[in-house]
Amino acid sequence: MQEAKEGGLTSAGMEALIRTYFDGCNEADADKIAACFVPDGVHYFPPGMYGGPFVGAETIAARWVAAVERIGSVWTVDQVIADPATARAVIEWTHFKSFEGRTLRGDEWYDFDPETGLIKEIRAYYASPQDAGLERLELGGFDYVGRGYATEPPFTREK
Repeated sequence: MQEAKEGGLTSAGMEALIRTYFDGCNEADADKIAACFVPDGVHYFPPGMYGGPFVGAETIAARWVAAVERIGSVWTVDQVIADPATARAVIEWTHFKSFEGRTLRGDEWYDFDPETGLIKEIRAYYASPQDAGLERLELGGFDYVGRGYATEPPFTREK
């Protein structure tokens, strides 16, 4: 993290922080997890998962420590692409829910704070079937309109 403060974000530094975050999760070390985030960091999930976004470094840490205790969570970082110029990274991960005998895969987008080098935001996407009961399959609590994402198709197709 010191490298990011003194010399700006680097791909290696961003990846190291993500891996430190996952190490903290696997160690159920709340302090190590929280230290990877700005104080008001946010972790978004698909709708209906985990009661909505985790807001705040301390909350993110507490929730993942609880997952280790409750369901035996173990995570791996499988792939990382980091772009210091945009302060963003994307990873693929695997979440082994040991006590349940389940494996969950997905990827996450990371936004970093260029001044501190810490994680500001994680947007998690899961490899799972689409919920036919939902009209909008998107992250719960994420401000798509405010961030400038398309919320309607740019044109209409005729059948």
